[in-house]
Amino acid sequence: MTVRIDHLVTSGTFALDGGEWEVDNNVWIVGDDTEAIVIDAAHDAAAIEAALGGRTLRAIVCTHAHNDHIDAAPALAEATGAPILLHPHDLPLWLQTHPERTPDGPLADGQEITVAGTTLTVLHTPGHAPGCVCLYAPELGTVFTGDTLFQGGPGATGRSFSSFPTIIDSIRDRLLTLPGDTKVRTGHGDPTTIGEEAPQLDDWIKRGH
Repeated sequence: MTVRIDHLVTSGTFALDGGEWEVDNNVWIVGDDTEAIVIDAAHDAAAIEAALGGRTLRAIVCTHAHNDHIDAAPALAEATGAPILLHPHDLPLWLQTHPERTPDGPLADGQEITVAGTTLTVLHTPGHAPGCVCLYAPELGTVFTGDTLFQGGPGATGRSFSSFPTIIDSIRDRLLTLPGDTKVRTGHGDPTTIGEEAPQLDDWIKRGH
């Protein structure tokens, strides 16, 4: 069966360091008519489960553990039986949102996740958070970047657990080395491509984005 990428936008609240912001999140579902994985179970477990349409959910993959990317993960896991996967460096952030429920398995740099015959490779890209990961699917010509890389620049680094020099290193070394036509599917907002973003790196550094 043909692998496809389904896209769902959910809305809720991002909370960190005592502040709260209303946000729209991209939820990505990768699979075929039989099975799928969810990348970032944000805000609305029922809506995500409905979008699965009865397919077997193989994993809930967290690009990082800010609450707006994981708040619906336990409920979705309970409803589907799928394991929640998170890079262990983000466990302290996870526990701020879900102190009574830890993830089911770790994510590691170079780890491969296969669904519907398609392989996604985990790229550890710290900076926005210590355990940020991106998922590169060369067969699909895409990389799922969470909040590491957006259209027009890197993810925010002005809050706890973040580092601007680290995210720049991650983007330069792990993402901008991908083929230029690779589509970048982000955690918020519109997609872009590696080729569109690469020429802006020096500007981001000068701005201290």
